[in-house]
Amino acid sequence: MPNIRHSIAIDAPPKQVHPLISSGRGFSQWWAADVTEDSSSGIVELGFFSRATLYRLQPVAMAAPTKAEWLCQSGKEWQNTKLVFELAENKNGTLLRFTHADWQAETDYFVPCNTTWGELIFRLKAATEGGKPGPLFSKTGLGY
Repeated sequence: MPNIRHSIAIDAPPKQVHPLISSGRGFSQWWAADVTEDSSSGIVELGFFSRATLYRLQPVAMAAPTKAEWLCQSGKEWQNTKLVFELAENKNGTLLRFTHADWQAETDYFVPCNTTWGELIFRLKAATEGGKPGPLFSKTGLGY
């Protein structure tokens, strides 16, 4: 099964990065503006393009401040894939290793998702380091 992988150094400690990868509120700072979170289950829904696309994420393994893992419950190609964020402390802050795992195939949709994740990881870095990039996706489209 193909996986998307990215890695980036972030000039902040893991305890500062973890909240941005382990909650809907965190995702809304760098990923998507349309985010809801069920407080009892922890399930997060991210809406894209006026909710034409909806990704439902179930928390699987949360270990602050070193890991956040989510199971994608929806999405034609995202369903049953996993988003794994692993954080390791380094001399300048944090090394983030990200994997979008368990895709069924490397399709024409998979390839641009890899590109999008690259942009998202840089937005996460900026949001953690005090920049104000905001989410890549507004409620209706790209938030450039």
